[in-house]
Formats: sequence, C-alpha cells, structure tokens
Amino acid sequence: MPEIAVEGEAEFPAEPLVLEGVEDVERLQSAHEEGTPVVVRADSAERVVAALARPEVACVIVPPGKRELLDLDLVQLTYGP
Repeated sequence: MPEIAVEGEAEFPAEPLVLEGVEDVERLQSAHEEGTPVVVRADSAERVVAALARPEVACVIVPPGKRELLDLDLVQLTYGP
C-alpha cells in the first residue's frame, strides 16, 4: 500500500476506515488495534505530513486535482533541509 495515493486509484487489502483528518485519535487507535487499515484524506502538504505522522495511518489519499502531493519530499517536510 503506498504512503500517498490518488483517491479512487488505490486498492486496500481490507475495507479501510476513511477519515477526513487525524483529530479523532481514539478512533484512529481503535481501528488500528482492530486491524482495520486507516486511510486519511488530505488536500495540502501540511495535512499529508500530519496524517503520516500518525503511526495508525496506513495511507493518505489526495484528490485527483492535487496529484502534485504525490511528489512531496516527506523527509524535508518532516525534518527540514
């Protein structure tokens, strides 16, 4: 499963829990503990980084119109230049 994928183009091994953000930590943790893949929608670099910072998140999906988010330099965005 890719870290970042375009919505509608990714295949998941099981029915995922799809969330609009990572604010509901209890729901993230519960799904992860149950073995449910957690997928988060993101439409900005900041939201992608925030989602991938959560260990429960299996994949971030971005809108088709935001394909450039697939090419983010996650190391630089996370740790700086």
